[in-house]
Amino acid sequence: MQNTLVMVVEDDASLREAIVDTLEMDDISVIEASDGEEALALLKQNNVSLVVSDVNMPRLDGYQLLRKMATEWPELPVLIMTAYGSISNAVEAIQNGAIDYMEKPFSTQTLLGTVRRHLPIEKPENSDDPVAVDPETVRLFQLAKKVASTDSTVMIMGESGTGKEVLARFIHNNSSRLDKPFIAINCAAIPENMMEAMLFGHEKGAFTGAHQSHAGKFELANGGTLLLDEISEMDVNLQAKLLRVLQEREVERIGGKKPIPLDVRVLATTNRNLKESVEDGSFREDLFYRLNVFPLRWKPLRERKGDIVPLAERILLDKYSVSTAASKNGHMPLSWSLDESAKKRLIAHQWPGNIRELDNVMQRAMILATGAVIKEDDIFIPEDDLPFQNASQAAMPTNVTTLVGAPLHAVPAASGLGEDLKQREFEVILETLREEGGSKKNTASKLGISPRTLRYKLARMRESGIDFEVA
Repeated sequence: MQNTLVMVVEDDASLREAIVDTLEMDDISVIEASDGEEALALLKQNNVSLVVSDVNMPRLDGYQLLRKMATEWPELPVLIMTAYGSISNAVEAIQNGAIDYMEKPFSTQTLLGTVRRHLPIEKPENSDDPVAVDPETVRLFQLAKKVASTDSTVMIMGESGTGKEVLARFIHNNSSRLDKPFIAINCAAIPENMMEAMLFGHEKGAFTGAHQSHAGKFELANGGTLLLDEISEMDVNLQAKLLRVLQEREVERIGGKKPIPLDVRVLATTNRNLKESVEDGSFREDLFYRLNVFPLRWKPLRERKGDIVPLAERILLDKYSVSTAASKNGHMPLSWSLDESAKKRLIAHQWPGNIRELDNVMQRAMILATGAVIKEDDIFIPEDDLPFQNASQAAMPTNVTTLVGAPLHAVPAASGLGEDLKQREFEVILETLREEGGSKKNTASKLGISPRTLRYKLARMRESGIDFEVA
């Protein structure tokens, strides 16, 4: 929240100091005023994002301050603090333009949650640019920017979920074709019998169901950029037709008789080793060399640790700032932040699912968080929290009992490796609970997981039909 400034207006010096200290400890910049007149003077000198004001003050009270601000700073939000039980005061404040109110005395959590809920979202100037903090990523984007100024065909290689389309869009946005179309087609998502018509277009009556003519992706991208996403999934027979279009720089619709000239820059992505695909015959060698003019490899997230936290913060800022998930959890902060423990947890994970997995984890974190600051316990990554290694090394009890001594209904039989691991995990949790006398806190500590994660696991066990009791 470095770019935001909160002004606290309160005549009680000790309370004002407590509020200011609380906000500053939460990394919120604050200025303070003892009454409405001092507040007005400070507003003329500072770019304030939010005013937190008491109602009853000498010289100029909160209502008078509201009316003055409505004239000179009509867009500036004001959060009112009112004495316990003074609902009529709160209603009057809202009618005079306040965005919200807090009843005194209020908790630290209420203060921080309410203030952050009403702070404006501050996006960095380059918020539309891809995140590039890790040195490896910085070098990649420097290289991509150089090739963007040319019309060379680019092959972007990387694991699923690394954001290859983001890199493709960056190339388009930094090229002379910026104001022309950027068209993407996912070669893995479209059925083989539809791909040709999608790429090249078709005329009316060209095949059953072709009730009208349609332009293909090449035509739609004319003058701009066409992204062939996951090109390695394209059928070999269609690869030959694609190669001809790239060589001739013209396309002919299915059922058409007239070639359409093309001015299209082609980018392609793959999550496979295309050289191996060429060797095994699933990808044409001539097409490979036609597309692989300028290869770029985007490394997986585990190999660019410096990007993890900035990406997580970007996800929170861009995608989930105001979310239905947060609303269901009883709060809807306009901004989120990660504390140091959460950042360390994110960096320690290997991210096999790359950015897609990170996106899911951050969405879960917002659901689990009790405030606008996400902590380590809010970062739930199932594979990190499961005691699989301990489970595989421990002697698994064949007949686990509940803590009260009653027999436990059988743990569901495993049906595959994943289910077997789940079964072993459940057994370890139950055995540890028994050894710790039912103490969830001690059980979580012994298993090396957070109490929140243990509660989640116990809920999953109940959902699976495992009956047990814990003290």
